[in-house]
Amino acid sequence: MLTIKQAAADFLAHHRIAVTGVSRNPLGHGANVVYRRLRDRGYEVFAINPNADEAEGDPCYPDLASVPGGVEAVVIATRPETAEETMRECVALGIDQVWMHRGYGDGSVSQPALVYGVQHGVTVIAGGCPLMFGTTSDTGHKVMRLVETATGKVPRRV
Repeated sequence: MLTIKQAAADFLAHHRIAVTGVSRNPLGHGANVVYRRLRDRGYEVFAINPNADEAEGDPCYPDLASVPGGVEAVVIATRPETAEETMRECVALGIDQVWMHRGYGDGSVSQPALVYGVQHGVTVIAGGCPLMFGTTSDTGHKVMRLVETATGKVPRRV
């Protein structure tokens, strides 16, 4: 098992990252915050939303398979009910790094998605946010990481 810091570093070492659940209406959507921060930090990031053609001024793709050239890692930031379907698509496409986003509440974490991913060799971070680690982090996210690690919403090991 990896520590969360090592798993986060491994995830963030990838350059082409898709973020599912990016909304046309960004106010209050964690997926949009993650998408913008990754883009602003130099990642080649792709918005995934089957109901939008554009988000954050960039093209939006209906699914992972539609991203030209594919992606190396995925942030699932949708309702947990859709996470397993996304995880199955990741496995089918050979994507082996997935982060199920969780700030407050359940976030996007789905136990069936986690189990399916792990059974198929995917490194799954089930909770927390990529913005809590590395060069994508800020003070607010670092504080959230401390609190959410203490409450179990950020896993200590992956």
